Amino acid sequence: MIKGLYETHLFVENLQRSIDFYGKVLGLKQCHYEEERRVAFFWIGKDKQFMLGLWEKPKEEIDVRHFAFECEPDWILNESVNFLKSRNLKCRNFLNDGTERPMVFAWMPAIAIYFDDPDGHSLEFIGILDGEGKPENGIISYDRWIELEKDVP
Repeated sequence: MIKGLYETHLFVENLQRSIDFYGKVLGLKQCHYEEERRVAFFWIGKDKQFMLGLWEKPKEEIDVRHFAFECEPDWILNESVNFLKSRNLKCRNFLNDGTERPMVFAWMPAIAIYFDDPDGHSLEFIGILDGEGKPENGIISYDRWIELEKDVP
């Protein structure tokens, strides 16, 4: 019955700043804007596939949220950190261990890297890896994930 998550909405303090961030910095396609309601919508992926709505609100009415963009695992591993740095965005991994290396959630398995938008919302690039989940391995480096995959009979 449920096929996926179609849309996500965030409250932002400055709509134009957020339009610039999601459109120009992250490269999402803006699909609708309403000045009166102070709202902008973006397509994520193919047009009409997934949608992000941004609603301008006073700072005191904004609760920080988290959501993840699905990406190709190889892109996350090899290009995501440079993509974020080239846009002056600080990235971190889930462990927040001071490194900028994507980490693997072994239970899924998936590789991910985190960053924030201008309002402090926690954003993530995540990609599902091949193989079976191994919850007992926790959150590990990609190199460790590959080592463990080699040990699978």
